[in-house]
Amino acid sequence: MFRTPARLFRVLAIAEAITWTLLISALIARAVGQSAMLVTVAGGIHGFVFLAYGATAVLLAFHQRWKPGAAVIAVVSAVVPYATVPAEIWLHRTARLAGEWRLDETDDPRDGVWCDRTMRWLLHRPWVLGLLILVAVAVIFSILLIVGPPGGR
Repeated sequence: MFRTPARLFRVLAIAEAITWTLLISALIARAVGQSAMLVTVAGGIHGFVFLAYGATAVLLAFHQRWKPGAAVIAVVSAVVPYATVPAEIWLHRTARLAGEWRLDETDDPRDGVWCDRTMRWLLHRPWVLGLLILVAVAVIFSILLIVGPPGGR
């Protein structure tokens, strides 16, 4: 399903935009008298996908060796409703999502760097990588749930 970095990023960019729609719809529904529970559910879904998108943007920034500016744009695009889709298009058009997963060492001197070696090790064990990302997202999500919504209750 996620045979390339571009495919993974596109799926999450679209999912993040869809969850913005859910959240905005729930906020509108609450404003016209529907249950506030809709915002809680939609906000939770959006928050989880938001964090997964952010984690994936960081993962791909390392994997694709993006300059810091591109990484910041990718991560920050999740804060602006629907901005992940144009960010994904821009990253794709500028070839920042090009290529396959870098599973093997090459002649590139950067391949010997610890973060590249770690990335290749994790990519050869996708269940470990997926589990690490899931745990990281779940921990951050849990902390945010404990802290509570912006502006108090």
